[in-house]
This record gives sequence, structure tokens and C-alpha cells, in this order.
Amino acid sequence: MGLTRNWWRNSRQKPKIFSTCQWKKRKRYWQTSTEVEGFGQAFAVSEEQKLDWADIFYLTTQPKHLRKPNLLPMLPLPYRDTLESYSLELQNLAMNILDCMSKALNIDNGIMKAVFENEGTQSLRMNYYPQCPQPDKVIGLTPHSDSVAVTILLQFDETEGLQIMKDKKWVPVKSLPDAFVVNIGDIMEILSNGMYKSILHRAVVDETKARISVAAFHNPALDKEIGPIPDLVTPGTPARFRSTSMIDYMKQLFTRVLDGKSYLDYMRINENATSWN
Repeated sequence: MGLTRNWWRNSRQKPKIFSTCQWKKRKRYWQTSTEVEGFGQAFAVSEEQKLDWADIFYLTTQPKHLRKPNLLPMLPLPYRDTLESYSLELQNLAMNILDCMSKALNIDNGIMKAVFENEGTQSLRMNYYPQCPQPDKVIGLTPHSDSVAVTILLQFDETEGLQIMKDKKWVPVKSLPDAFVVNIGDIMEILSNGMYKSILHRAVVDETKARISVAAFHNPALDKEIGPIPDLVTPGTPARFRSTSMIDYMKQLFTRVLDGKSYLDYMRINENATSWN
């Protein structure tokens, strides 16, 4: 969707250089006890939980006023410029994908634009999965569905690691050259009233090779309410999910351990679920 060959070449090289050469300097961008952004672990909410076999660098990229001043603005050149360009290109790509999804849902594309344009949020997560001498005893990323609307994933090299659940079996997703993997997230399942299904997936590690990927997460603006789009709620297809503010949704998200589709299950109407508190 408008991405040139030169852009692909640059985007696949420079983030990889950043992930390898700059890893030794990660302490200056380390997560704090009150922040999920920076270098560290994904969804580490207690000292007792078992951590994934991975290091991540997570940061908010759009809109600019939500960026942490000690992260993207302080990254060295040329990595900062690369991430800036990458972020903008993927924001445009995400809007194109949402437009196509609107057509598939047979709803006015202005509905999605109203939810995602202008102040719609984007965050990037760089994932580094080191090789492991006993890969069968660890997990790179715990099985889960993305809590966001749409994830656009860029995989490097040909090392397999991403797997999706299909027909109750884990199926590997091959890394194709000049291609993204697009994941449907929980928010999109909620907005579409279940017509789009979020994807349960995980990451496994390799015995001899490290693996790198970059995930771009796209969400509605923080001042929006998320719930089934009214045009998709009918007497024959009643609302399957409850509505909530985007801010409350995100607050609850980062207090939870990754656990399959448990957060989405909580949002379902007439489902037995634990309290938010």
C-alpha cells in the first residue's frame, strides 16, 4: 500500500542494527517500577510470575505528545529518524487496513476514521528472543491475543518463532520477504461485535538462532469509548461485548498477566468473569 522497495530495504536493516548494536546501552532506557515503556519485560506485574525468554523495548510513538521524553526523543541518530519514519508509514498503513475492514463489514468508513484518526494511538515493541539451549523448557512470548485493535508485525531473517492457534493446534507463521503480518486484536473483535476474531498466538525460541521482530500496535484515541459499533448490533446480532472508555480499558490491561484471551472474555456480555478490581 504505497511502500517502496527502498523503504523496505531501509526499514529492515536499521531497526535490526538498533536491536543488536544498541542493546548494551539499554539501561539508560530501562523500565521503571511505575512504567511499562522502555527496555525490559512485557506484562511483568509481579516478582513471582514466570518471565518470557525475551527482552523488549516498548514505547509510545503516536501521537507525539504522548511520547516519553526519555525514550524516542533521546534515541541516537540514525535510529531515531528510522523509527520516526517507520512510525508514520505504519500509521498510514493501519488506516488503509481499517478502511478495507470497514468495507468488508459493510459500514461507512467514516465510523472507523472517527475512532482512530487524529488522536489514535500507536506504540512499537521491539522483541529480541535470544537463542536457548533448551527451547522446549521456555516460551518466548506467552500465548495471548493482542489487546489492541490491529497489530502490524515485521519479522527479520527467516528464523521461525511466531505461531498462531488454528484448529486447536499451534501453526508456525513463516517470515516472508517484504511482507508484514497483520494481527486482529481484541478491540477490533469488540468493535466488530465478533465478526472479526482476535488471534491467539505465541512466540517460541530457537536453540541456535536469536530472533528479532517489531510489532506496531494501533488503538483508538484515548478519549473514545470502545464497544460494538451500533451499525453491527441488530435484533439478530445483539451486542456481544460491554462498552467502556479507552482509558479504563488500558488501565486494566497493564495490571493483568498475559493469559490467552482472558481480558477479551471479561469484556463479553453474559460471561462469567472475575472482577476488574
